[in-house]
Amino acid sequence: MRYVGDEVALVAAETPEAAQKALKMIRVEYEMLPAVLDPEKSMTGETLIHAVEDLYVPVLAPGYDPAHNQISCFQVDIGDVDAELAASDVVHTAVYETQAQAHAMMETLRSYTYLAPDGRLTVVATTQAPYHMRRQVARSLGLPISKVRVIKMRVGGGFGGKKVTITDPLAGLVTLKTGRPAILVLDRKENFSTTTTRHAMKMRVTLGASRDGVLKAIKIDNVSNTGAYGEEGPPVTMVVANNILPSYNRANAIWYRGRTIYTNRVSGAALRGYGATQGGFALEAAISELAERLKMDPYTIRIKNMARLGDVGGILHSEIKSCALARCMEMGRQQIGWDQKYPRVRVSQDHVRAVGVALTTHRTSIPVADKATVTLRLEPDGSYLLLTGAADLGTGSDTVLTQIAAEALSTVPERICIRSGDTDYGTYDSGAFASSTTYVAGNAVLSAAKKLRPMICQLGATMLACPAEDVEFDGGRVFIRNDPEKFVTIEQIGTKAEHGGTEQIITSATFVSGLAPLTFMSGFAEIDLDLRTGKVELLKFVSVADCGRVINPTLARVQAEGGILMGIGLALFEEVHYGENGKLQTDSFMQYKIPCREDLPADCIEVSFAESEEPSGPYGAKSIGEASVHTVAPAIANALFNAAGIHMRQLPFTPEKILKAIQEESPDLCQQ
Repeated sequence: MRYVGDEVALVAAETPEAAQKALKMIRVEYEMLPAVLDPEKSMTGETLIHAVEDLYVPVLAPGYDPAHNQISCFQVDIGDVDAELAASDVVHTAVYETQAQAHAMMETLRSYTYLAPDGRLTVVATTQAPYHMRRQVARSLGLPISKVRVIKMRVGGGFGGKKVTITDPLAGLVTLKTGRPAILVLDRKENFSTTTTRHAMKMRVTLGASRDGVLKAIKIDNVSNTGAYGEEGPPVTMVVANNILPSYNRANAIWYRGRTIYTNRVSGAALRGYGATQGGFALEAAISELAERLKMDPYTIRIKNMARLGDVGGILHSEIKSCALARCMEMGRQQIGWDQKYPRVRVSQDHVRAVGVALTTHRTSIPVADKATVTLRLEPDGSYLLLTGAADLGTGSDTVLTQIAAEALSTVPERICIRSGDTDYGTYDSGAFASSTTYVAGNAVLSAAKKLRPMICQLGATMLACPAEDVEFDGGRVFIRNDPEKFVTIEQIGTKAEHGGTEQIITSATFVSGLAPLTFMSGFAEIDLDLRTGKVELLKFVSVADCGRVINPTLARVQAEGGILMGIGLALFEEVHYGENGKLQTDSFMQYKIPCREDLPADCIEVSFAESEEPSGPYGAKSIGEASVHTVAPAIANALFNAAGIHMRQLPFTPEKILKAIQEESPDLCQQ
């Protein structure tokens, strides 16, 4: 047993009451071993979490070293970082720590399984990656993939937590053993203690700059706590570099090392931001502190060094072909009232108000790995059936894909019937993660619609007895260009295609992500700090996003608001505690606090858009879901410094930590 939460036994029963009674009758004898919760202690190798060398095959994990509990070591080395630091006028070094964070979705993990009449295992689950789950269930139960069907139901939030496969093989095993349907639902305590979390990280950041604030070198040494199992530890550690370092790609030298270490804690895995949230906090907090050393406005140093349209080389995988980051920064500056409020306003003897700033980048999708195929079919009534494996988990992707199809086919969304999330009836989609669905599945939908239009025109022309090049399609009819009164309706074409002895109008298209364009965002925080207690109230958080062309402003806005709220929880509320034996103590919403409506003013979060046109995106679109988390914690950290001159380098910023920092770093502030 590698952590308190590892599976020990599986009980199948007719009723929950019988299952609970059976569980109480099971007795397990344990040999107690010391729990290793700190990754730096774990690296000594005194206690091995996984002693078997071949337990994990490091296909994408260079640096695998089980003797030191190291699952991977990823490194980036661009330019001569030591030489650039030596030549810098100012060098800033500090250590930043981020905590584990629970997904805290309202609907816990659960699965329902049964055998279909043909003997195939059907898994009805709350998943955000049906094909990923099908592969894992088949492998874990020793079944061919063709013998497993996964159906994604409506999902009550996922945030990465429903990308993993936990309950599904267990319920499936019961069904295979008994031949009967089975359901497994995790209660809240189980969901906290037996699933996954955001990776806790500790990063040593060193920055070098000239006196005028030009960034010369970035050096980050990161230790990531992956918990008891690898899950997605190696790619999360890689993403820290690949997603946040492009923000300041103009630096002459960039060095990053990320080590992923096993411990006896709940496993780390995918959670909104996927490592970039942690890395973004460390880098942006360090940038603000470098500005302090240079006696510069933290806004100004970012404007001087941030990524721009047309940037190439360095850590960038391709040229930046869409970037409105300068507008994001300027709009946010105006909306927060930076010039009037920076750095602070003393509102009373005990209260100070201050503002803080941060920016971020995040890649849209995973190059090569992210893939989507869709099928589009014209129906007899002139509507369209759209089949996709994309998983809508409350993000509104079904709506967005419908809008893209409707736009490309010159019709209204009501004429598109979308069916998604079923591995039998949908088409392949790698899953709803990596900020990919609108970009990857959207491009596939756009391609399929473009292929369908000439098929509609061809059949319409045949019905009109004229060449296809002489007709046009306006969404409702195909008509002769020089004689618009001669036409056939889309309903007539759809009926002819299905019943008229002609080929059905149906097509498929596949899109594989290649460029992974960057999304850009700015974040501005305004806080009220009580100097007596250390309590901080977030008065306003302004975020401006360049997510390309905004296809659905309402959905994009609520996506960003949700991400910001999760960032607020990470920054101020959410704290994980373990006992000495490794048992998670914060395993309910009584102990583990997440922000709710009563914690924030009604108009606290303000989201707006600085649109750009991404050439590779569907109608110019990029992502927004993950980038929205990244700027919150560093912007609040910068605001706390501006308010009280304190350096907050360890999340979360609880009143106890803030008050202690004030007493140590600014003891005279309360006397002013």
